[in-house]
Amino acid sequence: MILINLLPHREVARKKRRELFYVTLGASAVLGGVVAGVIFSWYQAAISAQQSTNTAMEVEIKKLESQIKDIVGLEAEIAALRARQQAVEDLQSDRNLPVHLLTELVNQLPDGVFISKMAQTDQLVTINGTAQTNERVSELLRNLANNTPWFSKPELVEIVAGSVALTTRDQRRVANFAIRVKLVRASEAEKAAAAALSAASSPEAVPVPAAASAVGNVKK
Repeated sequence: MILINLLPHREVARKKRRELFYVTLGASAVLGGVVAGVIFSWYQAAISAQQSTNTAMEVEIKKLESQIKDIVGLEAEIAALRARQQAVEDLQSDRNLPVHLLTELVNQLPDGVFISKMAQTDQLVTINGTAQTNERVSELLRNLANNTPWFSKPELVEIVAGSVALTTRDQRRVANFAIRVKLVRASEAEKAAAAALSAASSPEAVPVPAAASAVGNVKK
């Protein structure tokens, strides 16, 4: 016997497919929402953790800035104390500078050179005197520059030709000069002397000849 289905089976199948589509669509939406929620929660947790880390770092940075300010203040105080200590040491050592000045001038003064006047302003000393020849003045400049740690940067201010009457008939030509030189502090002179001694005792030390100081033209 042949059975014939007279019901609208196409409409029923279409309805079932539509319902399945809607169910699948709803399930996909729910799954997407769950995934999005999980991702959002993960990002929120990461952001919160990073914010907590940033807050902790800001607190530590403020502590370090405060410590740095304290260190800078301590360094400034230490520098001020060292400066005051150095000033006191310089004052104590400067008491003996006139002694060193006179002693070194006597030691470095060549024969035929005579000092007539000497003036000191702070550490700058101006020497006026008379020499038999210009070469004697050059020798004095070399001695002050190379042979003593108590003087530095000697310079010839002027040299003028003159004459000295030995007798009524004997006139001797001389050179009247003015030299300016810096008097070195005791602490600096001791360091220079120690360095020179160390260089002289070194086996690799090579003696270097001192350059002669040039004397200016004689004023007539």
